[in-house]
Amino acid sequence: MQFSMEPRGDALIVRVHEAKLTYPVLSLFFEEVRALVHDGARKLVIDLGAVTYIDSATIGCLVEIHRLLEDHGGAMKLSGLQRRVETMLSMTGVHRVVDVCRDEAEALATFRPRMQGGDAASGGAGAASAARSPRGSERARGREDS
Repeated sequence: MQFSMEPRGDALIVRVHEAKLTYPVLSLFFEEVRALVHDGARKLVIDLGAVTYIDSATIGCLVEIHRLLEDHGGAMKLSGLQRRVETMLSMTGVHRVVDVCRDEAEALATFRPRMQGGDAASGGAGAASAARSPRGSERARGREDS
C-alpha cells in the first residue's frame, strides 16, 4: 500500500496514493494508522484525492479509524474525495459520522474551533459536529465536564 504522511502543525495528513483502496491493502493501512494514534496522533486528515474506488471493507475501516481516534480524544477528517468515493460514503450514511472536507486546508481549519475555548466559532462547530455524531458530542461533553 502506498501512502505518505505530512505533519501540519498539530495535525497529520495521511495521503493515500492508491487508485483502489480495497480489502487486500486495508489491514496494512489500518495498522499504520493505529500505530500513529498510539504514538500520539490525535488530528488526522486522510487525503483520498488519488482514490477512485472503495469497497465496503474500506468504509468499515474508515469508520473504525474514526472510532479509534474518538476513543483517544482525537478526530479524523476525510479530504479530496472523488465523486464516486463521495457517493459511496453518502449512500452508506458514513458522511453523517465522519467529517468530509473539500480539501486539506478546509479539513485543517475545521480542527481549530473544536480545540479552542468557548467562543462563538467553536459553538457553531460543536453544533455541527453534534448533528453529525451525537455519540461523539456526548463523549466530548463528558470530557469537558470532568
